[in-house]
Amino acid sequence: MKSIFVSMIAAAGFVVVGGAMATDMPELAKKSGCTSCHNIEKRVVGPAWRDVSKAYNKVGATGTAVDPKVYNTTQKVSEILKEHDRATPEAWLIEKVSKGGKGDWFTTTAMIPNAPKVSQEDIKTLVDFILGLEKK
Repeated sequence: MKSIFVSMIAAAGFVVVGGAMATDMPELAKKSGCTSCHNIEKRVVGPAWRDVSKAYNKVGATGTAVDPKVYNTTQKVSEILKEHDRATPEAWLIEKVSKGGKGDWFTTTAMIPNAPKVSQEDIKTLVDFILGLEKK
């Protein structure tokens, strides 16, 4: 009986730790409409935010370079930044979220511009959150 009780406590501990390690979608993302197309851990319409963070922090390229089973195009981060005359991934992603666009992850799916309904300060907060998911 004692071993069953100890096992139950250990299992409960793993559940609590696992829940604490999972990252929740920020309320700002929910109220800004980001969750219509994005999830932190998996692709919805747009790329998973963790994959975006991996691309810009670790892999150095988007799309198929991050996960070839999920995405269908690849762009080198250095080329994206050069093409759009941006010095940092943060600056580029703020612009991308503000103006929308397509091509960094998919060949057909376009991101709608969010600038009319989301402030630049809030966009920066969300981009910082995304990039912070997979720091170098």
